[in-house]
Amino acid sequence: MKPVELIIAGAGDRGTVYASYAKAHPKRAKVVGVAEPRDFYRERMVEDHNIPEKNVFTDWKDLAKKDKFADAVIIATQDHMHKGPALAFAKKKYHILLEKPMAPDEKSCKEITKAVLSAKIIFAVGHVLRYTRYTQKLKSIIESGFIGDVVSVQRLEPVGYWHQAHSFVRGNWRKEKESAFMLLTKSCHDLDWIRYIIGKKCRTVSSFGSLLHFRSENKPETAGSNCMECDYEPDCPYSAKRIYLNLFEKGKTGWPVSVITTELTKSGIIRAIRNGPYGSCVYDCDNDVVDHQVVNMEFTDGETAAFTMTGFTKARQRETRIFGTKGEIFGNGTKIQIYNFVNGAQDIIDTSEDDPASLADHGGGDYALIDAFVSAVGENDPSKILSGPEETLETHLMTFAAERSRKEGKTINL
Repeated sequence: MKPVELIIAGAGDRGTVYASYAKAHPKRAKVVGVAEPRDFYRERMVEDHNIPEKNVFTDWKDLAKKDKFADAVIIATQDHMHKGPALAFAKKKYHILLEKPMAPDEKSCKEITKAVLSAKIIFAVGHVLRYTRYTQKLKSIIESGFIGDVVSVQRLEPVGYWHQAHSFVRGNWRKEKESAFMLLTKSCHDLDWIRYIIGKKCRTVSSFGSLLHFRSENKPETAGSNCMECDYEPDCPYSAKRIYLNLFEKGKTGWPVSVITTELTKSGIIRAIRNGPYGSCVYDCDNDVVDHQVVNMEFTDGETAAFTMTGFTKARQRETRIFGTKGEIFGNGTKIQIYNFVNGAQDIIDTSEDDPASLADHGGGDYALIDAFVSAVGENDPSKILSGPEETLETHLMTFAAERSRKEGKTINL
């Protein structure tokens, strides 16, 4: 198989992660084009992948005007910028890997789904959690009948106190109008994962949650407007100084440090905290997305699921309990504890394994997704895609319904 030729539309964190697969596997994939408005990220992508100047653009629209020159495009623009490139590249018959969420509104999701089905291209959405070794092993245990029929699922997304502050209070996903509501941007793939594990359609949802803590009225009296000049900072869990400088001292200069500055030195980080949005007091920001939310779901044959997304945790992998008629399962993203009611059999299965560092996030799901996508395109085999257009649309509609329930205070039937 000749290398699958890829275009990257959006060379930020996620675009760079997916593109790194080509560096790790040059015989399987090659990045041949990029569109990115920010000089640093665009130039880094060009240098990393030796992209010819004729295929380098600041705007995806200019790239899409060219005659088709690659096999596939990875769309990793900001969430509200997904629809335009998805429709344009589908029209050009490019195969597409679209970062999640598909789009920030129902209408756009439906338009994208219609376009890619009409174009008959291979299409995947970045629901990386479906692709992990952990998920696939969990799915196989359930399908084996070890715990009988699934009755209910409990799932926790422990966002992490500093991640909440970084992304959803100070960062790019803090305002619904600039991105989308938090359940969609952070946890649409949790609802997607629950649907995948249960294996049936969701028929009813209800949801509750709010922006409870990160509000101006909760600001301590001694707090300043910036973490570099704040008397309360040493006692604040959300101190930007502590979050970013501690990571730097440990030699961790990738995400999230690389998001706040391209000058990855101590002085560069301090300057970014002092002068940029990531040093702002968490109680002074213009954030409006929730900081905690729960979703209750009922599925086709009466199975239920309860999902919690909260920023008030230690950052760690998602945790899940699955209750069946013959046994139960607890999993934490790498280890799976199983127990059978009939014979008392129990076991702990460790699914951890080394992945390339740049693709190790989400329990190896980043690597497994891009690997599956490249294989699907190279072999013209869409069956390798676990997150195709129609089921992705279905689980996005679940997410939209849950948010509507939260805002309107009522149960929503799907």
